[in-house]
Amino acid sequence: MTAKDCIKERRSIRKFKAEPVDHALLSEIIETASYAPSWKHTQITRYIAVEGALKDRIAAECTSAYPKNGEIITQAPLLIAVTYIKGRSGFERDGSYSTPREGSWQMFDAGIASQTFCLAAWDKGLGSVIMGIFDEAKAASLLNVPEERDVVALIPVGYPDEEPAAPRRKPVEELLSFQS
Repeated sequence: MTAKDCIKERRSIRKFKAEPVDHALLSEIIETASYAPSWKHTQITRYIAVEGALKDRIAAECTSAYPKNGEIITQAPLLIAVTYIKGRSGFERDGSYSTPREGSWQMFDAGIASQTFCLAAWDKGLGSVIMGIFDEAKAASLLNVPEERDVVALIPVGYPDEEPAAPRRKPVEELLSFQS
């Protein structure tokens, strides 16, 4: 599969087969995702793999703002909690911000890492969907996330049990402009 094929074919998967995800395969995907670029090569993104009763508890207790996310998590065999180490990406060593964007670079880096993870998973036959609507504080508590990290996304992962069509894309002329 070429990079272009992977990018164009990957879909957000919300229905999964019950087949578990092999831990060695997940480790291989994380190793690939570790090549995602980051601010000054800080590599702040960390992943927590969640299965079984804890995964189901997160689905039940952390998704009341959008219950459909809980349903998706429940039937996925694996959940990845994406976290980042606070205060590094977008910051100078003295703790001051490097740019007027302040700490938003942390989310930028976590987003790049999340998409890289999803593409690496797709390349290995696994589907995923990046979720942003969930109770971050409750998820962090259930996962015992250290104080120096934030939970920023949940990604259910598994073998796809659906083949969604590609949504319509905007034309390049609407997306791209040239200036001289």
